[in-house]
Amino acid sequence: MPLISHRAGALSGEGRVPGDKSISHRALIIGSVAVGETSIRGLLGGEDVLRTAAAMRALGAGVTFEDHGEAGGGVWRVVGRGVGGLVEPAAVLDMGNSGTAARLLMGLAAAHPFSSVFTGDTSLSERPMERIMDPLRLMGAAFTARSGGRLPITVLGAADPVPIDYELPMASAQVKSAVLLAGLNTPGRTRVAEPRPTRDHSELMLRHFGAEVAVESLDDGGRAITLTGQPEIFGRDVVVPGDISSAAFPLVAALLVPGSDIMLTGVGVNPLRSGLLETLQEMGAAITVAEGPGEAGEPVADLRVEAGPLRGVEVPPERAPSMIDEYPVLAVAAACAEGPTRMTGLSELRVKESDRLGAMARGLAACGVKIEETADSLTVHGTGRPPAGDAMIAADLDHRIAMAFLVLGMISADPVGVDDGGPIATSFPGFVPFMNGLGAALAEGS
Repeated sequence: MPLISHRAGALSGEGRVPGDKSISHRALIIGSVAVGETSIRGLLGGEDVLRTAAAMRALGAGVTFEDHGEAGGGVWRVVGRGVGGLVEPAAVLDMGNSGTAARLLMGLAAAHPFSSVFTGDTSLSERPMERIMDPLRLMGAAFTARSGGRLPITVLGAADPVPIDYELPMASAQVKSAVLLAGLNTPGRTRVAEPRPTRDHSELMLRHFGAEVAVESLDDGGRAITLTGQPEIFGRDVVVPGDISSAAFPLVAALLVPGSDIMLTGVGVNPLRSGLLETLQEMGAAITVAEGPGEAGEPVADLRVEAGPLRGVEVPPERAPSMIDEYPVLAVAAACAEGPTRMTGLSELRVKESDRLGAMARGLAACGVKIEETADSLTVHGTGRPPAGDAMIAADLDHRIAMAFLVLGMISADPVGVDDGGPIATSFPGFVPFMNGLGAALAEGS
């Protein structure tokens, strides 16, 4: 499904982006091992999250959706089986393109005494899974996998899982969460130390459901999270805030398109996810953050965004965990800023849905932007003016690459297209009408 983005007039209006993908996954998973019913409003209805919902059904939980119409939205209801109560799935669990679903559910299954098989699409099947399996083996699970630790993977869960004290070799919220979810059905205390703080949605959601989770700051700047295993947790009401990773695209578009002034409502602004806001404000962005009542321990805010000039900055590598999914659209902002923007510590981008670092470098160069790429860095030489554009970008089946270049086309001198906008639905269903409703000019191409 090729899409073309034409130069846009001033963006205006108010909108709410889809629910946070990370929180949506965790609400379904933890609700499925709670006692009683969990109701979830604002859940992201994208393909990635629907894969998690299907997997939880296959593992024995009751997962249903009540559609209340466009005005009222809908509510997901999860009838959990309690900690340790999941059942062996009768079929292979297909995670599609979702690395989060695959890694978190492998952790959950690793502490149950049955076997389960995880697979995914072509892209997911090339993504690294050894980082998940290493700590889970220490807890008693066993695995069979393709060479290089790739999907499909069979998880043979531990009959008697043991708690571990594990130091993450690199900052990874998914590995941390996999170990904590395995620790739920493990007696004793499971502890995970991370070298730098990563998004803490798992810790906040576990506490919301009643689990005992302790967090301590370490002298080296990292954190340690300790979970007391085999708790009795209970169903809760969850309202999922808007996904800041999705909000990033209309936000950057409004900063770049002259005369724009938009409001994005109900966006999650967890400080461990807000690195993009901090970086854009350092670049001179006019972003007003009006915080409101939080949801399930998560801070939520309305964001007013006004267009204006940006300047290049140095983005420190330690900020990467708080904005790892936002670098593609940050690179677009950098292409229109005055002066160079240097982003370092980006090696993790090489193993996302695509090699995002390489994809952004190639795409920006095709649009006339001067870039420098290394193994773990990207320097974008902005001129303070819109780039030429006039390119068809290979999105590599990556939703964030596709959306980033569609934003670039809204400001570039000539249109920018992407070869396939289909994957956008995994995280931002309705992206095209949402953006066009604000004043963009996105259309199907050929």
